[in-house]
Amino acid sequence: MMAGHHRFPAFAIMSDSNDAIRIRGARQNNLRNLSLDLPLNRLLVVTGVSGSGKSSLVFETLYAEGQRRYVETFSPYARQFLERMDKPRVDRIEGVPPAIAIEQANQVRTSRSTVGTMTELADHFKLLYARAAISYSKETGEEMVRYYEEQIVQLIIKHFVKKKCMVLAPLVKGRKGHYKELFEQMRKRGFLTARIDGIVTEIKAQHKLDRYKVHFVEV
Repeated sequence: MMAGHHRFPAFAIMSDSNDAIRIRGARQNNLRNLSLDLPLNRLLVVTGVSGSGKSSLVFETLYAEGQRRYVETFSPYARQFLERMDKPRVDRIEGVPPAIAIEQANQVRTSRSTVGTMTELADHFKLLYARAAISYSKETGEEMVRYYEEQIVQLIIKHFVKKKCMVLAPLVKGRKGHYKELFEQMRKRGFLTARIDGIVTEIKAQHKLDRYKVHFVEV
């Protein structure tokens, strides 16, 4: 559910029920004995001119009641650390599940400031896609298969017997920097060469790159 004119705060309702939220006699702020039914499992948009009561309905009535009921399920000890919301001026609200509200009031606009990152849902989706999804190679279109160390060794022996080959591990992918400390750590761990920006290069003492250019480094 979204409300606002020049800003777009959002109100999310999550429930397994196919029923609706029933609001009766809402009188919060400038709401005048408003009664309506809101279907669950739908994206609802609340629009109107400034002062028509959008935020009063969405945030100060519906969200406040959902949050208040959710907090009431905690123990008295836990409730003292949570923000308490006042009971809205309404005769009754039925079917309201626990709710979260997100308000887009951040003046710093970046590609990382999304609903997914603000609610930390993006991290869970990444884990879901990585573990549960089926990945396909963009080069061949074939399903990607996970190999264990012993299987990788056997494949290398099978396909590169009597041939020279390299096993590369990407360390830097399209980032700027001189990476002097990285090369020093690689030398201490026994690595003598790296493929830097597509060229196999010997790692020397005090090795560093142009810090203002984008680089790709594979050990």
